[in-house]
Amino acid sequence: MILADFQACTGIDNIAEAITLLELNNWDLVAAINGVIPQENGILQSHSEAADAAAGGPVPPPPSTASSSSPPSSSTSAFCPVNASSRHIVERQPRMLNFRVEYRQRTVELVLEEGSTVGEIKRILETELAVPVSKMQLKGWKSGDVSDSTLLRSLHLPKNNSLYVLTPDLASTASTSTNSALQDSLNQNFLLVINHREAQRDYNLNFPGSRTIQEVKRNISDLTNIPVRYQQWEGWPTSASDDSMTLALSGISYPCHHLSVCRRSSPATEPTEECSDVHMISDSEGDDFEDASEFGVDDSEMFGVGSSSCRKSPMMPENSENEADALLHFTAEFSSRYGESHPMFFIGSLEAASQEAFYGKARDRKLLAIYLHNDDSVLGNVFCSQMMCAESIVSYLSQNFITWAWDVTKEANKARLLTMCTRHFGSVVTQTIRTYKIDQFPLLLIVMGKRTSNEVLNVIQGNTTLDELMMRLMGAVEIFTAQQQEDIKDEDEREAREMVKREQDEAYRLSLEADRKKREAQEKEEAEQVRLERMRKEQEEEKEAIRLSLEQALPPEPEEEAGEQISKLRIRTPSGEFLERRFLGSCKLQVLFDFVASKGFPFEEFKLLTTFPRRNVSGKRGKCFRDLSELKS
Repeated sequence: MILADFQACTGIDNIAEAITLLELNNWDLVAAINGVIPQENGILQSHSEAADAAAGGPVPPPPSTASSSSPPSSSTSAFCPVNASSRHIVERQPRMLNFRVEYRQRTVELVLEEGSTVGEIKRILETELAVPVSKMQLKGWKSGDVSDSTLLRSLHLPKNNSLYVLTPDLASTASTSTNSALQDSLNQNFLLVINHREAQRDYNLNFPGSRTIQEVKRNISDLTNIPVRYQQWEGWPTSASDDSMTLALSGISYPCHHLSVCRRSSPATEPTEECSDVHMISDSEGDDFEDASEFGVDDSEMFGVGSSSCRKSPMMPENSENEADALLHFTAEFSSRYGESHPMFFIGSLEAASQEAFYGKARDRKLLAIYLHNDDSVLGNVFCSQMMCAESIVSYLSQNFITWAWDVTKEANKARLLTMCTRHFGSVVTQTIRTYKIDQFPLLLIVMGKRTSNEVLNVIQGNTTLDELMMRLMGAVEIFTAQQQEDIKDEDEREAREMVKREQDEAYRLSLEADRKKREAQEKEEAEQVRLERMRKEQEEEKEAIRLSLEQALPPEPEEEAGEQISKLRIRTPSGEFLERRFLGSCKLQVLFDFVASKGFPFEEFKLLTTFPRRNVSGKRGKCFRDLSELKS
């Protein structure tokens, strides 16, 4: 009924397409119709207008909608029958789809008709993002990768969609550079000698020319524990007026430039607006600190690991009574350091997180992402602020993963984690975690549940980029989705078999119940018949005993030549037979009744009548034969 109504209202003849749209809306007819025919694009006509339309009369034109990214197409009409006497006519406008596309630190909002292609989206993004279509990978489709010629309508998309642009073959700023000299300067490495005045320390840091001033300040924030909003700098050129400016364009000296930084003395007087912690790391950022040894500074000195002023409160206490309390503390500390925009960490034990991710219905299962943090790693702050807190990563993790976190900075917590991993994933995973060094943390383990065991699909280290992290997450989701579809198919087949078995068991139970009732009724009927038969026999035996006693009590039949007066009676029975007997005139009429009763006709059931004149003599049993003229011979 729902499918038929939906097809009638929308005009969609393809049954498979109609079923897919209904399933997307959980078989909610109204929601599915509104998804295909949005309310704001439809006109509900009155009865008179509908009649005018049917008669070819004037009908007010429908309101038109247009998107800046694609031209409007001609509208079609769909007729939805309501009853036999009236119809509502809905003018269908092209369905518009909203897309929110994220690329690095930019977000582009698009509105296109569902008749557009994926290639049209890429061409619009090429204009907005200055990224060639050939270098662009558009990700986030629910059905996996799609070609540029794919129609959006064929993907059965909801009204609002989120996509991501990946450019693994494109350098972070190469697409915006057309001048060869500028390109060379962007590829040059600048040595920044930064003096931290409070700590009386110098940091010799290498940055590519494509790095922005804002990114430099954030990295210094990680080293000095001075938030960007509280940093006071000296040594920047006057041309470096915008923090989004790259080092190549800022006017700093090449190859070396000296700067100094300190904490503002009156931070309360500064604006309260904070910079977002979500920003990009270019593909070349993994080499930022590789050349520090050339200037005679080792890693621990360059990053100030030994300075007590850079120490933060631990991410997780060492002696928590249970895992839930430890994770509550972890989540609170993570939020205080990197802001509220971060993945939703599962609060509970690793076993509970595994149960939540792996052991529900196949359609509800997710991947398990285990985030392992180490405060002693120089990559911790950068990975958390730029990767884990990126809006695209947060959104993707929340949709496809159960995220569980643990801090391994303390040896006791690390030993506790290894024990849990051994119990749930085996010794191989535990040994793998042991092999990673401190400077390779944080780690993000992607775990997929299988029928017999849990499998670690991927281990993502802290020295990755945002694009690479997203690609590896999406790759894991694709593998999981293929396995999930098989599990869903197996589960549906198993449920179908169980349903058939339940139906058969129920039918068998009902059959047994019917047979039992039938047997009970039959037994009851037979018992009743036996009882009635026994009563009948008892009655017959009783009657026979009475008859015999009466027969024995009868006086002997007198002879015809007897001296007394004799009455000879002929009695016709109901069956037509005749009974004959002689009686003395002095006998009571009761003897006659006893005689008739001894022949099987008790006086309680029969009565004696004379033939002519017809009289009932049943009430005269106390009289003698001689006294009754009716019975005289």
